Amino acid sequence: MAYIPGGGAPASGVAPLGSQYCVCKVELSVSGQNLLDRDVTSKSDPFCVLFTENEGRWIEYDRTETAINNLNPAFSKKFVLDYHFEEVQKLKFALFDQDKSSTQLEEHDFLGQFSCSLGTIVSSKKITRPLVLMNDKPAGKGLITIAAQELSDNRVITLSLAGRKLDKKDLFGKSDPFLEFYKPGVDGKWMLVHRTEVIKYTLDPVWKPFTVPLVSLCDGDMEKPVQREFECINPKKQRKKKNYKNSGIIILRSCKIKRDYSFLDYILGGCQLMFTVGIDFTASNGNPLDPSSLHYINPMGTNEYLSAIWAVGQIIQDYDSDKMFPALGFGAQLPPDWKVSHEFAINFNPTNPFCSGVDGIAQAYSACLPHIRFYGPTNFSPIINHVARFAAQATQQQTATQYFILLIITDGVISDMEETRHAVVQASKLPMSIIIVGVGNADFAAMEFLDGDSRTVRSHTGEEAARDIVQFVPFREFRNAAKETLAKAVLAELPQQVVQYFKHKNLPPTNSEPA
Repeated sequence: MAYIPGGGAPASGVAPLGSQYCVCKVELSVSGQNLLDRDVTSKSDPFCVLFTENEGRWIEYDRTETAINNLNPAFSKKFVLDYHFEEVQKLKFALFDQDKSSTQLEEHDFLGQFSCSLGTIVSSKKITRPLVLMNDKPAGKGLITIAAQELSDNRVITLSLAGRKLDKKDLFGKSDPFLEFYKPGVDGKWMLVHRTEVIKYTLDPVWKPFTVPLVSLCDGDMEKPVQREFECINPKKQRKKKNYKNSGIIILRSCKIKRDYSFLDYILGGCQLMFTVGIDFTASNGNPLDPSSLHYINPMGTNEYLSAIWAVGQIIQDYDSDKMFPALGFGAQLPPDWKVSHEFAINFNPTNPFCSGVDGIAQAYSACLPHIRFYGPTNFSPIINHVARFAAQATQQQTATQYFILLIITDGVISDMEETRHAVVQASKLPMSIIIVGVGNADFAAMEFLDGDSRTVRSHTGEEAARDIVQFVPFREFRNAAKETLAKAVLAELPQQVVQYFKHKNLPPTNSEPA
C-alpha cells in the first residue's frame, strides 16, 4: 500500500490512514518472586505500579492490589493497555512495599523495577527478568514475571456466585471466605485470573457480581462444557473422614464465543518476524564523502538510509528472538576484483551476513562505505529472490512460526522491472512482505506500480500476485515529521499481511486449535 501524502480529512469513502494500524488491547499479568523483605516483624506487603513513557517522561498508568505478607505475590489486578504494533511502547514496572495508606509512592519502600517495551513482552508471551534498584544494581534475588494475553474483543462475562454450607475455619467464629479462579498457563502452571472480595463471618457467602473479559477467564474458548455446580473438596478432610462428601458447593454459569485469529494471536503464538535490509549503493546516490550524497553521514551520525533502518528496525527487532538480521547491499563494485554485485553482505561475510540488532546493521553500513565503489544498475530482483528462498524453506514446516520482512531502501528507478515484478508475484505466495523506502527526490512512479493498491501486480507472463505484499513510502514526506511517523506509515499494512497469509494457508497460531 502506498503512503498517501498530505493532510486533512480523507476523501469520501476512503478510510483514514490511522484506521489501518494494528490496535488492540493487551492484558498483562504480573507476579514477583524472591522480593526484598522491607518489614521488620513480618514480610513485605508488595504492590506493582506500571509506568508508560510519554515524551521522555515516565507517567503512572495503573497499580495492582497489595499482597499482604508475601515475597512471592501473584497479583490479581491486571494491566490493560492499547497495543500498537507500529510503535515502540516503553513500560516500567516498579514494586513497592506498602507501609502506609498514602497513595504517594515516596511513602512506601522501593523493592525494585524492570523496564522494557510492550513488544518485547508480546513477542515472548511470558518473560521473567531480575529486578534492579534505582542505581541499576540487583534488587537482591528479586524477579518479576510478566505474561501477555490479547483481549481480542470488548465482550465480558459477569458472574454471580454463592457458596453453600462451607467449612468452618475460624476457632471462635465462622469462616471468612473468598474465591479464586485459576486457569492453566502455557507453561503448565496455574495462573490466577480473579480473586473475589472476602466476606466475613459466614458459611453461606454471596459474593458481589464481578465482570472479567472472556479471554481472561478462559482464553476465549467457550466451547468446552462447564459444570453448573462444583464441590469444594478439602483433601485433608477427604483423607481423614470415610463419609466425607464435600466442604460446600459453588455454582457457576457458562457461555460460548467464536474466536477469529488476529495478528497478536500469531505473535503470542510464537511467530517470529524475520527482518532483512537491502541497501542501494548505486552511483546515483553520490559520493558518500560529499555532503550532497544520500549516503553522507552528517555530524549527527545519520542520513536518510540510517533513518529508515532505525524507523523500521526498532519496531521489528522486538519480534525476533535472536535479533540477528541479514543486511545486504546491491549496485556496488566490491574488492578485490571490483565486480558489480546486486546481492552482497555489507559485513563482507557471505556465509554469515547477520548483524546484531539495528545497532549492528548501522555499524556494518557505516563501516562498508569506504570499501566499495558505487556503481549500478538498480536491480531489486536478486535480493527479493534471496529472501524468498528462506521464506520458501519456512513453508515446509507447515506452522505459523516465521514471517519474512524485506526492507529495501533506494534512491532511484528500478532497472530490472520485469524481473522484479516476477519476483514480487512469486514472493506473494510466501510468508513474506516487502517494504520500500524511497530516499532523495527521484521519480518513484515505478515503486508505486509495485504497490498493489490501485492495480494488481502481474509478472511478465501475466500471472497475478496472490496478495498485496509491497508497501512503498517516500522518505521526503517525513523529513520534517516526528521519527515515529515514518514507522507508522511503513508498517501500517504489515499486521494484516501476516494474518492474511496464515489464514489463507489455514495455519492457526502455534498451540491453537483452528478457528
